[in-house]
Amino acid sequence: MTLRLFDTETRTLRDFTPLVPGQASVYLCGATVQGEPHIGHVRSGVAFDVLRRWLAANGSDVLFIRNVTDIDDKILNKAADHGRPWWEWAATHERAFDRAYESLGVLPPSAEPRATGHITQMVAMMERLIERGHAYPSQGNVYFDVLSFPDYGKLSGHRLDDVHQGENAGVGEGKKDQRDFTLWKAAKPGEPSWPSPWGPGRPGWHLECSAMAEFYLGPEFDIHCGGMDLVFPHHENEIAQSRAAGDGFARYWLHNGWVTLGGEKMSKSLGNVLSVPNVLTRVRAVELRYYLGSAHYRSMLEYSDQALADAAASYQRVEAFVRRVVERAGAVEIGSWTPAFAEALDDDLGVPKALAAVHGAVHDGNKALDAGDLDAARTHAAAVRAMLGILGVDPLDPHWAAPADSSAAIDALDVLIGAELQRRQEARTTKDWATADAVRDRLKAAGVEVTDTPEGPEWSLAKETR
Repeated sequence: MTLRLFDTETRTLRDFTPLVPGQASVYLCGATVQGEPHIGHVRSGVAFDVLRRWLAANGSDVLFIRNVTDIDDKILNKAADHGRPWWEWAATHERAFDRAYESLGVLPPSAEPRATGHITQMVAMMERLIERGHAYPSQGNVYFDVLSFPDYGKLSGHRLDDVHQGENAGVGEGKKDQRDFTLWKAAKPGEPSWPSPWGPGRPGWHLECSAMAEFYLGPEFDIHCGGMDLVFPHHENEIAQSRAAGDGFARYWLHNGWVTLGGEKMSKSLGNVLSVPNVLTRVRAVELRYYLGSAHYRSMLEYSDQALADAAASYQRVEAFVRRVVERAGAVEIGSWTPAFAEALDDDLGVPKALAAVHGAVHDGNKALDAGDLDAARTHAAAVRAMLGILGVDPLDPHWAAPADSSAAIDALDVLIGAELQRRQEARTTKDWATADAVRDRLKAAGVEVTDTPEGPEWSLAKETR
């Protein structure tokens, strides 16, 4: 089956045919580094990391660009509110985003350009737009003439009469029309600026991505990704300025749904933020990634503590199967995914159906283990590893390994808990149920979960969710 992707621009499922056979070029709108990342911010990183892994697994040489917006009104305002230099504020939170992506196993991009490093390319694009009659300078600003681009609104479905750019600058600052959007902002006292043919200033947000995408991926590339909140005005304006400048730009547009809380988009302005570091005190990073990637990327993901706990428990069942096979049958190499898994991902990255294939393989593998068929169990576990690897949550991936200094502690726990389990087993043998139950309850109170299997009791540390 050919990979099919839902293209926002055409609102259809389209077969993915790369511009260059054997290659795939992808641009993902990255973070505006104004504050600590919350789980809504990193959902796109997780969702499109699966896309990247699936493309690579099927033989594509993937060039993946994820930008950083390090100059923006929000960054300037936040830095000023905290009495810190704008560049230091941006760099601090860029590192926070890097830590969040890395903790969740998101592969690093091929390049991660910053907006401030590409002013030259932005000036060159504005010069082309002015020359072609699609932009105009005014009072030190440069604006894009929306009415000069007939296809404006095609991506988002906005009618021209309904367009509101949400910018502070109005007709009084040199706009010909309120619907025009800013490419270059004239310098204001106390704000950072760069030289340009129209005077000192700084770039508009939309211009940044068009210039960086063109520089790294060329005038035309395969896939542009981002959150659905970027469809308008950001991506609509990217298309307008890039194609008006003569570029074919992106051939497919993919947008992920929001993480919501109480039915509302998770955002700093609503105050309903769950930061990545905070959530990682409740579940392991691999479990958070599993949760964020478990829904279809285009669907809304409604957050609740219970949903997070359920996802963590679901992952732990899969993980426990793989580790049981390793313990009983030896090393498990990465095998081949199942046809059902491939069919699910080829259908617009259908992760929920892909996870159903994973859990089906786990079920069959557990049956094989219980029947003593270690070869069959190892085959199923190898398939599970292959599928989880594409989803970025293979439990045997070294990225998810416990810190080296924890191994001694785990060994010590194994000895102590093993002695308790032996005591419990002896009590059960003599039908001393009071002692057996007391041992179980004491372990549970200490955060140790016991599972009785045909081969004897197994233990694991319970994950607390709060």
